Amino acid sequence: MLDHVLLGCSDLQRGIDFVAQHTGVRAAFGGVHPGRGTQNALLSLGTRRYLEIIAPDPQQSAASELAANLKKLAEPRLVEWAAHPGNIKVLAADLAKGGIPSEGPTPGSRKRPDGSVLHWQTLNLKDDANGLLPFFIEWSADSRHPSTDAPTGCQLLRFELLTPDPAALAKITAKLRLEVPIAKGSSPQLHAVISGPNGQMEITS
Repeated sequence: MLDHVLLGCSDLQRGIDFVAQHTGVRAAFGGVHPGRGTQNALLSLGTRRYLEIIAPDPQQSAASELAANLKKLAEPRLVEWAAHPGNIKVLAADLAKGGIPSEGPTPGSRKRPDGSVLHWQTLNLKDDANGLLPFFIEWSADSRHPSTDAPTGCQLLRFELLTPDPAALAKITAKLRLEVPIAKGSSPQLHAVISGPNGQMEITS
């Protein structure tokens, strides 16, 4: 169900350089998120999976909480991940029946450098377990998935959730029907290993 992982940074070019230095692949500029104060660059991690480097957009006056937090980052780190549940309206109904509070589905869009516009809907959990749980995304039928034409050459070797209490987190992910590796860690943390032509990049939240 993993759709993409988000590597946050305070400056987009710095994030692109960071990934290129470690993997040998340069992410391509993806576009801006109007009203959210962010912009991104993308690289493919295989079929329907990609890495999104996300940073503040200095051209936007409006800024979300995410954009404000990105400005404070001293170095690039994982900030979120997204899962593809299939039909997002069905998921929203299932969460409501299960007593799991969420917000959405909420429409979103981004204008690509070629002028085309991507459309999607997202669903956010009100409790994301200290950043360990994803937001959910469903791409519109007329939108090309970003992984299909983003720069290739990288693979996601590992993605896992680290937590002091793996058993408790496993119960939550089971309710959400998420199949994701969970390991014991000293604090809640996302952990990913991405390989490229020039080596591996290990990133955490």
